[in-house]
Amino acid sequence: MALFLAVLVPAVFFGLITFWLHRRIVRATDLPRPWSGVADVALTVMWALAVVGFASGRSLDPSWARPIGTVGLIWIGAVFYLFLGLAIIGLISFGANMIRRIRRRRTGTDETIGAAERRLRRLRIATAAVVVVALGVTGYGVFEASRPQVIEVSAAFDNLPAQFDGLRIAVVSDLHLGPARDASFTRRIVDEVNAQNPDLVLLVGDLTDGKIPYVRDTLEPLTDLRAPLGMFGVSGNHEYYSDDGGRWLDAWEFYDVRTLRNSRIPLTVDGATIQLAGVYDATAPEPYEPDLPAALEGSSPEDFVLLLAHQPKQAVEASELGVELQFSGHTHGGQMWPIRYLVPLQQPSVAGLDRVGDTVLYTTRGAGAWGPPVRVLAPPEITVFTLRATP
Repeated sequence: MALFLAVLVPAVFFGLITFWLHRRIVRATDLPRPWSGVADVALTVMWALAVVGFASGRSLDPSWARPIGTVGLIWIGAVFYLFLGLAIIGLISFGANMIRRIRRRRTGTDETIGAAERRLRRLRIATAAVVVVALGVTGYGVFEASRPQVIEVSAAFDNLPAQFDGLRIAVVSDLHLGPARDASFTRRIVDEVNAQNPDLVLLVGDLTDGKIPYVRDTLEPLTDLRAPLGMFGVSGNHEYYSDDGGRWLDAWEFYDVRTLRNSRIPLTVDGATIQLAGVYDATAPEPYEPDLPAALEGSSPEDFVLLLAHQPKQAVEASELGVELQFSGHTHGGQMWPIRYLVPLQQPSVAGLDRVGDTVLYTTRGAGAWGPPVRVLAPPEITVFTLRATP
C-alpha cells in the first residue's frame, strides 16, 4: 500500500500539471493535427518519466529507475519554466480579452474573423517561443548543475587562536544523491575536495534523497576523503524525508564521516583548541530535534566555536549563544532562477558570506541539486574556507 501511494500521489499531481500543459500548449493554440497528437504523446511520455524520477530512490530502485527517471526529473525542471512562461501568456491573454469585451460592449461591434486569426497566430508564436526558451534554459541548467566549482572564501576572527590561522576547511553540502546522481558523482566531489588539500572536511547535510537500501552505495567514495583533522557532518532535512535520519547518520559513520548529533568535539592544533559543534536540522522530527545548548555544553565562553547547522536560520540561535562561525547549506542559492528571490522569506541568507548578529554565517550553494538536476544562475560549489586570525 505504501509503495502504491508513493507512486499514486506524484502520478496524480504530475497528471494535473500535464493536463494544464495540454490545455495551454495544444488546446489554447488550436494546434492542428498531426502536431497536436505528437504534443500530447510527448506530454504523456514525459509525465510517466517524471513519476519514475520522483519515485526513484524512494519507492523504486535507482539501479534501473535512475537512467529513466533522470530524464523525467529534467522534464520537471522544464515544466517549471513552461509554467512561468505560459502563466504570463495566460495572464496577458486574459487581460487583453477583458479589454476587448469592454470595447465591444461600448462600441456594439463584434470581433472580425481576421482579428481572431491574428490573435491566434500571436498566441501560437508566443507559446512556441516559451517552449523553446524553457527547453533551452533547462538544457543550460543541466550543464551548469553538472560542473561544481571550487569557491575560495576567507574570514578573519578576533578570538581565533593564532595556531588556526590559515586553516583550510572544505565545506560540502546538498549532494542529493540517489534519484539522478550515483556514486560516480560522489567520486568527482571527493577527488576535487582531496585536490584542495584541506585540513578539515565538513559535510552540512542533504547528502542523499531516498531510502538507505536503495541509495546507501552512492556514499561509498566518502571513505576516500582525506584531511588531517578529520571529516565531520550533520544531517539536513532530506535525511528524514524517506528514511530514519539517525540510521542515515549511522551510514555516514560507516563511511568514515564522524557525525555531530547535538554534540561538539574539540579540535587541537599545536596546543590550541577550538570547538567544532553540530546540531540536527531545524525541522528534524523526534527524537532528532536540534539542541544547540546541549551541543555547546561543557565549552567555555572564551572558546572559538565553529557550528555546523544545515539551515541558515539556525544562525539566529547560534548568535545568541556566542557562536563565532556557522556553516550552512539548504538554500542551493535558489537553484533555479528566480527562486532565489523567495529564499529570503524563510532564510536570513541565500548564499555566501553574511553576518547574523555576532555570528559570521557562510551559506554554501551546495554541490548537487534537489529534484531536477538543473541549476540556473545558481552554480553548484565546493567551498574552501580559510580561517584567519585578526592580527
